[in-house]
Amino acid sequence: MKFLYYFIVYPLSLLPLRLLYLVTDFFYIIFLIFPYRKHVVRTNIERSFPNKTLNERKYIERKFYRHFTDLIAESVKNLSISKKQLLKRIAVKNPEIMNQLFHKNQGVLLSSGHYNNWEWLITSQNLLFQHQAMGIGMPLTSKFWDKKLNERRARTGMNIVSAKNLKENLLKKHEKPLAILILGDQSPGDSLKSYWMNFLNQTTAVQFGTEQLANEYNFAVVHFILHKIKRGYYSMELQLITDDAKSLSWGKITEKQTQLLEKAIIDKPEFWIWSHKRWKRTLPEDINALKTEQKAKFEARYRK
Repeated sequence: MKFLYYFIVYPLSLLPLRLLYLVTDFFYIIFLIFPYRKHVVRTNIERSFPNKTLNERKYIERKFYRHFTDLIAESVKNLSISKKQLLKRIAVKNPEIMNQLFHKNQGVLLSSGHYNNWEWLITSQNLLFQHQAMGIGMPLTSKFWDKKLNERRARTGMNIVSAKNLKENLLKKHEKPLAILILGDQSPGDSLKSYWMNFLNQTTAVQFGTEQLANEYNFAVVHFILHKIKRGYYSMELQLITDDAKSLSWGKITEKQTQLLEKAIIDKPEFWIWSHKRWKRTLPEDINALKTEQKAKFEARYRK
């Protein structure tokens, strides 16, 4: 692992991005012949777009692999990319939303999904906004890679904490309000604690953590979409969902942020990661009873 990082991956990251793209262009050709996780990708796209023709779905698949190989190059480059290059390659379209919340001294939950280049955003977030950036780390199997990747992600000021220690970190006194990055489109760990809704034509288990945190700690919720301008350049568009979570009824925050992500995927499906198994949670036997129970518990805790 150490040899791979120090003698191959990190030295590759020092190359100009245009040369890294040449390397991953070769991967793209390989993926066209031997598609990466072909069954998962094709099944996800077919179920999400049942009304598209076979040719239309194959077009999405090819475009996805093109973007996916670009992400490989950009993720390697992320290990050493400079602050100047990051700020050149990611621009915030409407930063006034975050600026206003900062001047109100209000913390923010920055929510989105694994859509376009989230790695560059993790590394650049503390440069883009006045809030103190915080990310919730999901440990990798390899402790070495987990440590190295988080060190590189945090080098511009992002504070990466474990989900197990999140509450402890939130209760600490911070010099500036926090902006916590939440990429919530992975499959939740517990079907019974998930929020179930329609997403991409499928009944889907959605993480409820953003809504809970917003109500527990009075965070504003700002959803964002990264738009790909051209190869290696992105624009970040913000949308305020709420700065008063307790004024909204149960499920509204979760539904709104999921619908915004869904809209982006429908508009440009190739920029989402189709190779993950996102629909692997078992649908509860009585989903209506589960929703009634979840809502009652939520209201008892946050709407007294």
